[in-house]
Amino acid sequence: MMALMVHLKTAAHLRGKGDRIAKVTFRGLSFYSRVAENCEEVAHFNEVFRWPIASRLDGNEMLEIQVYNYSKVFSNRLVGTFCMVLQKVAEEGHLELTDTLIDDNNTSIKTSVTIEIKYQSMDGTVGVWSDGEFLDVPDDRDGMFAFETDSLLSGQSHASGTSPGRSLQGSIPTFRKAGKGVFSAMKLGKIKSSKDDHKKGDEPAVLEMEAMRLAGPLDPDTISLASVTAVTTNVSNKRSKPDIKMEPGSGRPVDYQISITVIEARQLIGLNMDPVVCVEIGDEKKYTSMKESTNCPYYNEYFVFDFHVPPDVMFDKIIKISVIHSKNLLRSGTLVGNFKMDVGTVYSQPEHQFYHKWAIMSDPDDITAGCKGYVKCDIAVVGKGDNIKTPHKANETDEDDLEGNLLLPEGIPAERQWARFYVKIYRAEGLPKMNTTIMANVKKAFIGENRDLVDPYVQVHFAGQKGKTSVQKSSYEPIWNEQVVFTELFPPLCKRMKVQIRDSDKVNDVAIGTHFVDLRKISNEGDKGFLPTMGPAWANMYGSTRQYTLMDEHQDLNEGLGEGVSFRSRLLLSIAVEILDTTSPELMSSTEVQVEGVSNISESATGKIDEFFLFGSFLEATMIDRKIGDKAISFEITIGNYGNQIDGVSKPSSAKKKRKDGESEEEESELIQNSSEDEADEDADLVSVSSTPPMKPVVTDRNYFHLPYFEKKPCVYIKSWWQDQRRRLYNSNMMDKIADKLEEGLNDVQEIMKTEKAFPERRLRGVLEELSVGCSRFVILANKDVNQAGRTKLDRERLKSCMREMDSMGQQAKQIRTQVKKNTIREKLKLVQNFLQKLRFLADEPQHSIPDVFIWMMSNNKRIAYARIPSKDILYSIVDEETGKDCCKVKGVFLKLPGKKGFGPAGWTVQAKLELYLWLGLNKQRKDFLSGLPNGFEEIKSAKMGPGLHSVPPVSLLYNMKQVFQLRAHMYQARSLFAADNSGLSDPFARVFFSTHSQVTEVLSETLCPTWDQLLVFDDVELFGEASELRDDPPIIVVELYDQDTVGKAEFIGRTFAKPTIKMCEEYYGPPRFPPQLEYYQIYRGNCTAGELLAAFELLQIGQGGRADLPPLEGSTDSERGPILPVPLGIRPILSRYRIEVLFWGLRDLKRINLALVDRPRVDIECAGRGVQSVLIQNYKKNPNFSTLVKWFEVDLPENELLHPPLNIRVVDCRAFGRYILVGSHAVTSLRRFIYSAPDKTSNNWATAAKLMNGYMVLANGGSQPRSSPSLSSRTLSRPAGDIIVDLDAEHPVRKMDTVVKLDATSDAVVKVDMTEEESDKEKKKKKKKKKGGMEEDDETDERVLDWWSKYFASIETLKETLRAQDAAQAEAEEREDLEIAAEAADIKHDDLPLKGSKTKEKSKEKKSYKDKKKGQAADGSEKRPVKAKVDELMVYNKELEAEYGNFADWLHTFNLYRGKAGDDDEHALDDDRIVGRFKGSLCMYKLPLSEEVTREAGFDPNMGMFQSIPHNDPINVLVRVYVVRATDLHPADINGKADPYVVIKLGKSEVKDKENYISKQLNPVFGKSFDIEATFPMESMLTVSVYDWDLVGTDDLIGETKIDLENRFYSKYRATCGISSKYSVHGYNIWRDPMKPSQILGKLCKDGKIDGPHYGPGGKVKVANRIFLGATEMEDENGLKKQTEEHLALTVLNHWEEIPRVGWKLVPEHVETRPLLNPDKPGIEQGRIEMWVDMFPMDMPAPGPAIDISPRKPKRYELRVIIWNTDEVILEDDDYFTGEKSSDIFVRGWLKGQQEDKQDTDVHYHSLTGEGNFNWRFVYPFDYLMAEEKIVISKKESMFSWDETEYKIPPRLTLQVWDADHFSADDFLGAIELDLNRFPRGAKTAKQCSINMIRNEHELPTISIFKQKRVKGWWPFVARDENDEMELTGKVEAELHLVTAEEAEKSPVGLGRNEPDPLEKPNRPDTTFLWFLSPLKAIRYLVCNRYKWLIIKIVLAMLLLIMLGLFLYSMPGYLVKKLLGA
Repeated sequence: MMALMVHLKTAAHLRGKGDRIAKVTFRGLSFYSRVAENCEEVAHFNEVFRWPIASRLDGNEMLEIQVYNYSKVFSNRLVGTFCMVLQKVAEEGHLELTDTLIDDNNTSIKTSVTIEIKYQSMDGTVGVWSDGEFLDVPDDRDGMFAFETDSLLSGQSHASGTSPGRSLQGSIPTFRKAGKGVFSAMKLGKIKSSKDDHKKGDEPAVLEMEAMRLAGPLDPDTISLASVTAVTTNVSNKRSKPDIKMEPGSGRPVDYQISITVIEARQLIGLNMDPVVCVEIGDEKKYTSMKESTNCPYYNEYFVFDFHVPPDVMFDKIIKISVIHSKNLLRSGTLVGNFKMDVGTVYSQPEHQFYHKWAIMSDPDDITAGCKGYVKCDIAVVGKGDNIKTPHKANETDEDDLEGNLLLPEGIPAERQWARFYVKIYRAEGLPKMNTTIMANVKKAFIGENRDLVDPYVQVHFAGQKGKTSVQKSSYEPIWNEQVVFTELFPPLCKRMKVQIRDSDKVNDVAIGTHFVDLRKISNEGDKGFLPTMGPAWANMYGSTRQYTLMDEHQDLNEGLGEGVSFRSRLLLSIAVEILDTTSPELMSSTEVQVEGVSNISESATGKIDEFFLFGSFLEATMIDRKIGDKAISFEITIGNYGNQIDGVSKPSSAKKKRKDGESEEEESELIQNSSEDEADEDADLVSVSSTPPMKPVVTDRNYFHLPYFEKKPCVYIKSWWQDQRRRLYNSNMMDKIADKLEEGLNDVQEIMKTEKAFPERRLRGVLEELSVGCSRFVILANKDVNQAGRTKLDRERLKSCMREMDSMGQQAKQIRTQVKKNTIREKLKLVQNFLQKLRFLADEPQHSIPDVFIWMMSNNKRIAYARIPSKDILYSIVDEETGKDCCKVKGVFLKLPGKKGFGPAGWTVQAKLELYLWLGLNKQRKDFLSGLPNGFEEIKSAKMGPGLHSVPPVSLLYNMKQVFQLRAHMYQARSLFAADNSGLSDPFARVFFSTHSQVTEVLSETLCPTWDQLLVFDDVELFGEASELRDDPPIIVVELYDQDTVGKAEFIGRTFAKPTIKMCEEYYGPPRFPPQLEYYQIYRGNCTAGELLAAFELLQIGQGGRADLPPLEGSTDSERGPILPVPLGIRPILSRYRIEVLFWGLRDLKRINLALVDRPRVDIECAGRGVQSVLIQNYKKNPNFSTLVKWFEVDLPENELLHPPLNIRVVDCRAFGRYILVGSHAVTSLRRFIYSAPDKTSNNWATAAKLMNGYMVLANGGSQPRSSPSLSSRTLSRPAGDIIVDLDAEHPVRKMDTVVKLDATSDAVVKVDMTEEESDKEKKKKKKKKKGGMEEDDETDERVLDWWSKYFASIETLKETLRAQDAAQAEAEEREDLEIAAEAADIKHDDLPLKGSKTKEKSKEKKSYKDKKKGQAADGSEKRPVKAKVDELMVYNKELEAEYGNFADWLHTFNLYRGKAGDDDEHALDDDRIVGRFKGSLCMYKLPLSEEVTREAGFDPNMGMFQSIPHNDPINVLVRVYVVRATDLHPADINGKADPYVVIKLGKSEVKDKENYISKQLNPVFGKSFDIEATFPMESMLTVSVYDWDLVGTDDLIGETKIDLENRFYSKYRATCGISSKYSVHGYNIWRDPMKPSQILGKLCKDGKIDGPHYGPGGKVKVANRIFLGATEMEDENGLKKQTEEHLALTVLNHWEEIPRVGWKLVPEHVETRPLLNPDKPGIEQGRIEMWVDMFPMDMPAPGPAIDISPRKPKRYELRVIIWNTDEVILEDDDYFTGEKSSDIFVRGWLKGQQEDKQDTDVHYHSLTGEGNFNWRFVYPFDYLMAEEKIVISKKESMFSWDETEYKIPPRLTLQVWDADHFSADDFLGAIELDLNRFPRGAKTAKQCSINMIRNEHELPTISIFKQKRVKGWWPFVARDENDEMELTGKVEAELHLVTAEEAEKSPVGLGRNEPDPLEKPNRPDTTFLWFLSPLKAIRYLVCNRYKWLIIKIVLAMLLLIMLGLFLYSMPGYLVKKLLGA
């Protein structure tokens, strides 16, 4: 046995006097020395530390010694560190030395240490190991004990019945297990020494760092927080914490809505195509309309898909966008390209959406082709309760940058490559039967063969494609050895791959099991990352139970939905990815799925098979549901198929018994009879016992039974064989433990913050400290046994990346720790929460090894309920951190019903609660398996076993030690309980379970906030085990809350867990631990919270003296309550007297109760048993307001605000004969917001103004500024006394109106801007220059062009910019923080920060100030726009006004009244359905007595109490004017994917339907209407604005509606009746709307607020209270005459009213609000948004003027005249038939986008030889154009069947194409250019200067707009794409564009082509076209000479040959005759 020993002798030359401690670290394991107390120069430690080691000492290893100054209270301060490399020690084995230490900065200090090191190697014999010191080494056959990890052994003694906490004898100190919570270290860490150690007394207790810090009670870091963390904080080492949430969340279906807008497509590859875009999600397809002959179609079509499926199914669905060319009714069209992405990717985007992004189309059939075009779309996925914000977007040009706006998640490269995904499927094991046995028996009888009853094959789904392997007939252990190959772009936008084993069947195939592979977990995209890879590894599949039934009720589980309840099979697979080189010639270019064979893999590839041992002991089985209680019950534990006796093993029929290295059988079949024959060791006859003996349950109480496992606890054990891949699980466990600890710490921190205790930042620092220690520990431990068998590539890569991640996380944690300050704690907490998510992600191991363990409760051989425990949680390791969190621990396990049965209420009732001890490990490590059980038991072996086998596991444990306790449960109160009755209340009682006992509190009727104030005493509770252990590890208490029903069973409300505080009999009952504190426990119902319980629990040991020794119980003081004991005084909270004042205003919208109308309602208020009633409303219909406004009552409430009971509001209806009926109720859970605090006289009202207004407000100068501008506040606060001058117009004195500046592109108007004269001169000069330079010329127009829409669009621009600036500022802040972090890392002080900070500040200022627009834009790098002119703006809120102004609950609150049961299912339950009305009023509570000065104020009305100056609530008549601007993104209501919307407005009984003005086929209709309705508050105060869809037949459907409470707005101090504009004018588009002028409003506000003012002074000053405001004093009337006025001044004050002390509120500005439209049928999912605002005018005031005209702008009629003069360099397409020359017959075609049917062609220029064409041809295009939106408006019928015309808005784009005319075949397309009429490149002056760059570099070139220039002439290039998809120049065109308005066009008409009027002259075309006609000789010569020369020569030669041959044949016979005859 090897060991390293270090003898630490002394540390010398220390400074100062104090306690010292040393820490010695080797191989990551530290020992602490004892504390050397009060030493000065020299500290004598004189201690020996030993490390037993399993692998040889390497010469490069380090030993580290750190010396600290020890402190009991604070953390220890490091004196210095000594490190040495152990090379010499490794060689020589012995070394003594003295050396100096170095400090933090690596500089040497005087202090030195003296040490001696010995190393004993395997052969060496240094020292003898004493027996107790380390593990008892079992007598193995080889006599050598093999450690299987080179880790250090944790110091525990492992004899079975003794305490495991005993520390080692000798001088080796205990080292505590890392992984305890901070505060557990002191009380109970691993420091507990066993009894014999106490006697020695000389061994110092050695503590880890935290433990030392904790020694003193002073450091608040250590304060343990109970409330929610009371149970979750795992203090003990023998119990693991139970999981409180019961119900599985995943398998339940939810509503989803996916909306996709296809905007346009660009750069589609193909000539003259007719594209259609198809959007497909899952199996649903929708198509856009077809656009003819264009490569860049514009659609702007909106599609919505609704789904109702579980989240997992939803997120795996694939969204597929494809472009199809020339699809029509008959043919399906050809696919141009498609784009795929799964829904999960979209959902994980910020805001769950992609907005205006370009999807890259690629062709799946030809992967070498590259990009086939781009489609611009928006995709949004909305789940229930998500709300989609429409992002503000930069201007159009930014989006036209295709590459920069691709539809891809962050971090994915734009150029994705094609890759092959190889999924290799090798074999499977352990499949269940999938056919009935009957058929098999019949077959057997006939054919005589016995077959396996399953025909499996594997199907793999990935990215919308699926591939499947062959079917292996009749095999439980099929072997496929095939691979499924997918070809997909990499990285794929699909997160999961689904691998499913299915059973092939003649009728329908069913899934046997499903496994999902998350690609993010098997790859890493970082720079040191790796491609997806996995395996070969086994994937375990879980699903329904294994017995085969024809209709499996849990079939969903096999499809991978929900938590599997049983092991199904395991599958051996591997995944690899190969990036393709698309250039290689032998590449298959299709993406079809291929299936090929692969070679078999060796048995050992997945790891060496080892024998595992699983042991379980049932310590307690309680809370067994009474339905099962009558039969005997047993529990079965299974792991894989081992231990499963009913339906586990399917015996393979063929004798395929493979032997494994003679070690054991691989097969699982023989297991149950006998584990293995060929192991001749002591386990020879070890038979697995997998279930407990059946036992009849005993009654606990009415609902539950328990099993009488008193002193005898049954045990089970199973042997099983698996590949030894524990390392994977170990690493997972380490990360899980770090994560658990982190989560616990974070919960603590949040709890401290929630309860507002001191020093949350210290606790967070502690958490970070733990995190960094944990991370570094991980890095040390994980790096072991790297060369283990069966390690896959993924194991290696994952290990590397986990270590990198953990390392960097540790570093970051250290860094953040230094930055945690009181003020930064929230943001740091967020950062740390990201760590937590990352840890959980890393800990999830993608390659399974040992399957999970299932515990089934069996009754009558049927499976009833189960629990599933991941095997890693109970896996044992010698190294403590690697052990599973529940291994060797007693775990409370709740059994639940399987599958869908477990959804909903059935899933919340516990089927049984087990206290269970589990241990899983290698059989060789088995000796420790009992070590974690509570002590004090004897093992009882099975009688069958021989006597000699000491190591056989026990069948049961007999506890002979038992302790008796009394449990006191102090049940004080509960709040916010779940409403279980139809009345909307509950009759709650609580049932407390402890061990096998249970008791109930009394039932309190009709309340959701019961105060039981009851003490439950459980006498004589017997607990088994050692007393000392029980003290640290009490069992948990379960508290269940029920609702008592008169009939039937009580209904479950929820449950919570608690741990009692324990007092042993020798302990003193007194502070700090006793009496215990009341704490809040969160009550859960399924996964949802259902309230909180305030209670305390104590467990008191009863000693020899019996109960007399216990602290006395106070008898029942309450005579009324009989035997019920109240909570004793020390525990119940301290009370003090409060007065609660209630403002009763009125009741609204009360619904019918039992079909009768509510007529005489009354409100009862109750708090802590006291209360007050409102007066009765005599006639609810006539006036629903109360006549007496304020009442009060006094009540005793706890001093601690957190313990305040809720206040209940109940409304009852008084019926005849004194009957009262409950209408509805509301519980105000937290009274804190109603606590009155006296106003601080000194402070001004800045803070409140700032708090309330969290928006931007528009200042008088139109710039937007953050809420209270810092300059103002600083200036004002610096001189609080005297007058404060608020100068708002400092920038501009009153200026001349002189210049005209061009407006932003979004608005078509130009405004005068006030400037001083010098500026205007400069401007003029600039203009002249501009004109010379040919730059932009500005049109001079006047104010008459402006309308309300100009103002609206200008405001929207501002809103976008504000949002952009906010984003920029945020980004900057983040960047700044990164800089700081980096700086800290580099030890730079903040002051030395590089100047970047200050620069960024300047930049952000720039961005915010809009006066500096140009500069800002230059800084933003966007295009250089002209200065934006001043249009008076309004506020556009992109949310409801209520959201901006706190629901207008500034003094009047609205409380919803609920009635009816609360729903549970997410389906039916929205609380909105339970609302039966609303109570309006308010509360105010304060401690008595109240200070005098409040009541002494002038005008104090004692009747109104704290509610002074509140308006009266008599009925009031109001004119309500509703302006509806437009709606956006409406949900389509018709089949064609559109809607025909119109507005309906309801208020009380009046309803305005605007049905005749519906807008045809629009999802973004502009209504532009105002509606006037008269109403009487309070009867009619709820305004409903709905959008309906018009239908020709049938009723109209509601698209969505929004409800506005006008009353709160009307009475609010924010004055939301009529928005205050930023400028005052009496005419024009910005006319003042309110009947009261600003000065009148100001006067009234001052009067109401009782403040001094307003005093108007000379020189444009006004004084209000003690503030002076400056402003303009003149104004113009319609005729341009100036006159003096005070209105501007008054308006200035109103716009800054929030700055007035005491009475200031931010007044609502002139605005447009955006409200979501909701549909009651689709709760929670937005159906679109509506932009609108409401003005209200009381009828007793002067009448307001006429409504502002906001009717939609009418598009202006224009005519675009395009003259095509000439073309040049057009490519030549034809070869002339006669002359052979290249030529083209050129003509030009043109159209305006969207008006393809109006395309016009020039005549043909025939036979152009040079590509030159002369046309002089005019096209004329009339169109309607909306300036403000830059869109052409087209109205046309969609089809011949359409009822009416549909309006489209399309960007104005002119397309010109050049064609080659052919007489007989189709014309050839040569090239095209598309000009966006708003911004297109200026034409070149000559054809030479015209090049393709004008199109390529469009972004860089200056652009012009035809709407500004009116007339443009020049040369433009034609382009087309060649076969390599490159743009090439195919010609140039000289054109002239001339834009005229319709009026001008009438005055000077022109003809089409070259016709009258204003005809163009005929083009002068050269006559080459008919040349051959005129000079035939020339043509013939050409034909002869050039073209057919060779042909003619060849023909002549051939003719000659033929003639010769002919002659020969002709003369031959003659000659022959002559020859023969010899003539």
